[in-house]
Amino acid sequence: MEDSNTPPIPANSQNRKITILIVAVVALIAASVFSFVRIGDLKDEIAAARGEAEMRFATLQKAASAESFAAAERLETLREELEAARRQATVAVGQAKTEAQKHATRLAQQLAEEQRKQQEMLTSEISLVKDASSTTSEKLDNVTSEVSAVKTEVASTKSELDRTVADLKRVTGDMGVMSGLIATNGKELEALRALGERNYYEFDLTKKSPAIRFANVNLKLKKADAKRNRFTLEILADDRKVEKKDKTLNEPVQFYTSGARQPYELVVNQIHKDRVVGYLATPKVQTASN
Repeated sequence: MEDSNTPPIPANSQNRKITILIVAVVALIAASVFSFVRIGDLKDEIAAARGEAEMRFATLQKAASAESFAAAERLETLREELEAARRQATVAVGQAKTEAQKHATRLAQQLAEEQRKQQEMLTSEISLVKDASSTTSEKLDNVTSEVSAVKTEVASTKSELDRTVADLKRVTGDMGVMSGLIATNGKELEALRALGERNYYEFDLTKKSPAIRFANVNLKLKKADAKRNRFTLEILADDRKVEKKDKTLNEPVQFYTSGARQPYELVVNQIHKDRVVGYLATPKVQTASN
């Protein structure tokens, strides 16, 4: 029974509601269909993702298995190499010990041989030293004898020299000056040299030979007469030329130079034809004259 107080619903309003309700139902159905389709797509995507994940996992698992196998192989290789290195080290240590023992044995043998050689050398040297000592003693005895003989000879020579010097004479020279000791032969000239009072220069002059320089003077033979034992000399000293004429055998021929206060003395011991032999005596110390 309808309420008489309820106003009647317009037909248009009722149709609008039905339309809205239909649209809502359609939209809901469409949404359900979309959701169902989306769910199906999601299921496919999830299935594909799961399949891909399973494939990746399988691949990774295979890779991990392969890597694990390779690592195991490398580890085994390293273990084998380590064991081989240990064996080689053990062998090398053994060889080193053996070589060291051999080297030590060789060194000991060389040392013993060297000591033996040194001992033999020392023994030989000691023997040589003993022989040398004996020889030296003999030589010393000989030297002592020789020294005694030399002393005797020196004493004899000195005595003879003293006698020779005692036989030498001093005479007045051609310039009126007392001469030094005059030597008349080679023996007496050696005695004069031994005294060491003057410098002595021996000469052998010929008439044909040019002037010969002795000390600081030049001597030139101008004439030699063996029969009369006389000679003539030309003397050049201090750029001055002096001629000593007709001098005799063993006569001191004297002349001065600007370098000495004592006179130079020239003595001829042998006179031959155109040849004289003698000596020139000069002072040891040259002192300038006033």
